Amino acid sequence: MEPATGKPSLFRNILARALLFGVFILVLRFTYVVTITGESCNRVDFCFFSMPQSLNFVIPGAGVSAIVGNDAVSRSDPRRELYTSKEWIRAVHFYSSVFQDLIADGYLSPHSKSLCVETPLGQEVFALKEIGVEDSIGTFQKAAKPLVIKGEGHQIPFDDNTFDFVFTGGGRLDASARPSDFAAEIARILKPEGFAVVHIKANDTYSMNSLLDLFNSCKLVKMLDMDGFDSSMPFVREIVLRKETGFLNHGGKKIPHGISGNKCSVSGHKRELVEKAEPLIEEEPLMPWITLKRNINNVKYLPSMFRKQYPKQNKTFHVYAIEADKHFHQQYDLKKAITLLPYAAWVRNETLRFEINRDPGQEEVSELKDKGRGMGRIQPVKSSGGEVGEIQGFDFAEWLKITVTESDFVVMKMDVEGTEFDLIPQLFETGAICLIDEIFLECHYNRWQRCCPGRRSTKYKKNYGQCLQLFTSLRDSGILVHQWW
Repeated sequence: MEPATGKPSLFRNILARALLFGVFILVLRFTYVVTITGESCNRVDFCFFSMPQSLNFVIPGAGVSAIVGNDAVSRSDPRRELYTSKEWIRAVHFYSSVFQDLIADGYLSPHSKSLCVETPLGQEVFALKEIGVEDSIGTFQKAAKPLVIKGEGHQIPFDDNTFDFVFTGGGRLDASARPSDFAAEIARILKPEGFAVVHIKANDTYSMNSLLDLFNSCKLVKMLDMDGFDSSMPFVREIVLRKETGFLNHGGKKIPHGISGNKCSVSGHKRELVEKAEPLIEEEPLMPWITLKRNINNVKYLPSMFRKQYPKQNKTFHVYAIEADKHFHQQYDLKKAITLLPYAAWVRNETLRFEINRDPGQEEVSELKDKGRGMGRIQPVKSSGGEVGEIQGFDFAEWLKITVTESDFVVMKMDVEGTEFDLIPQLFETGAICLIDEIFLECHYNRWQRCCPGRRSTKYKKNYGQCLQLFTSLRDSGILVHQWW
């Protein structure tokens, strides 16, 4: 009898077909997971192998792959997908190109100890490691290890003179609420002769110079304009600075580079603003209470020349109110964040006579009311008429030079009842005028009176021509001044 071979052969055929079908199903699912849904083999319900202890993310065209520890990036961590996203790759490509150019120019090297400040995700650090600058780390208010540790721009957690290279991008210095502290921290941790590279959004000369003034121990060595890599910052201005010594005096305050002794020269970028200012009113107004008040609508405020904000961006102003008239002192008790100086701005420190005079037509009223009350004037000697008292005067120009530096942004509104003809010349003589960026000046002269047609004010001896000369001299000197009412 011949052996029966039909059943085993049939069984083997069925088993082979089942195995082939199973392989087909596995291949089909893998194709779906990877190709259609865009996921990799980190899906716990599919992969047959575990992730290695290190991940090598190769960014096409960027050079050597960077290594990110698997312990720091778990399977469920969203950063695992972030590191392979289009946005991440585009940012790394951009910063890799930037850093390679800096290496070619000699500002960065593979051996540079490097820090990226205010980097939320760490693309800048990743890019540095991609091109071989291994000793690199980033800081942000929230850590994203292993690329980024906790630390803010105004309080960087490293010792003085630690880094050869410091970078901050994304216009983060522009947007900082504490730009002076931000810049000071970068300079502090940077080694002497080390390089700091800053990417800013501002493309106007004034903003750039205001920013450069923050780095009082660094020298500008290069400036470059380039396209950004996303819509949030389509334009980038790159500033390369080198830390130097000898820019600070023994007290730690900056010696303004435009001021030498009692003289100063207004920089070119400030003079450019004067050309954009509203024109001065050349002819004396017959009805100044109307003409000058309407002219306020024509004023081109300095912020309107930029991005609807002052060049110091988000920095909070420290407001000083200098008020000689004690009648108004109580009003400042209700105002927060204002420092009241209850004295008279003057050309030296001395006791002055403070006099209240009234224009024709004003009636005597109680000091508890504002209506009808004349404005105060200071006098170096006792004068006749009016309500006279004593007030302490102080050297305004000297106070200004002690209180602010050239890196501060200073806006001044001056309404001093005729004393402007004493104070403005002294600001020029002492060089303090260069510390002021914008002035709103009310000039007092023997103007025509609203109450009494054909009559001029007797309070002031100066005429409109002298006021116009004062405004013109300020603008000719490069000071942005506006006629105020």
